[in-house]
Amino acid sequence: AEARLPVNGSTQEHYHLKTEETYYITAGEGRMRIEGETREVKPGDAVAIPPGLKHKIWNTGSTTLHLLCCCAPPYEHEDTIITEVI
Repeated sequence: AEARLPVNGSTQEHYHLKTEETYYITAGEGRMRIEGETREVKPGDAVAIPPGLKHKIWNTGSTTLHLLCCCAPPYEHEDTIITEVI
């Protein structure tokens, strides 16, 4: 799936019980946090997120942040646990 975050936007912090996710940044700039470790991300960066680790991404740039979200096994809504209320 392709996700798009507007300027100053972010995802809700969450984790997956059994799914491994990979985020691949295709456009824009952002900040990614996985279990308390935070790094800047840019086009060409790939981030592997093992099951069970809380994660969140923010758009810190001046344009829309585009990323591909790849899941294995395939995404199921029931596998997503939201840990932050907006």
